[in-house]
Amino acid sequence: MRMLYTYVDTPVGDLLVAGDEGALRLVSFPTGKMRRRPESEWVEDARPFKAARQQLREYFAGARQRFDLPLEPVGTPFQRHVWAELRRIPYGRTRTYAELAARIGRPRAMRAVGTANGANPLPIVVPCHRVIGADGSLTGFGGGLPAKRLLLDLEGALPRNDTHPERVAPKRK
Repeated sequence: MRMLYTYVDTPVGDLLVAGDEGALRLVSFPTGKMRRRPESEWVEDARPFKAARQQLREYFAGARQRFDLPLEPVGTPFQRHVWAELRRIPYGRTRTYAELAARIGRPRAMRAVGTANGANPLPIVVPCHRVIGADGSLTGFGGGLPAKRLLLDLEGALPRNDTHPERVAPKRK
């Protein structure tokens, strides 16, 4: 499989999107602990990502609540199970790690769910940002907490007890 990639300009910075001719495999923030860069053998080509780029733009414009893209994230069966459940969290809603664990039938696996959530290679499209702490706090996020805060704020789902007022300012066009 030949990996292709391009970038999408968004309010959280230039997102790296990568995959092959048939499916999206990676979305990466420009900052944060899960930031990825194109590997040397990857080929820059925006053509296969026309729909992904359009849908991401629509999402950030408030005109899209759900993504309809072919996805092929690489992960363990458990991770893929968690990621499938993430896609069921409605736009504008959040779940706790405990709720997510219960929904996949593993109510005691909150830490494992958190680890799988953190390994999600398709943030935003597979909305791991919608998972919050039991007390409503924003917890770790591969793109950084300011990006998570912006995404939840965009969706009208920012927890009321979020005590961190800093925000990622949308980029001016």
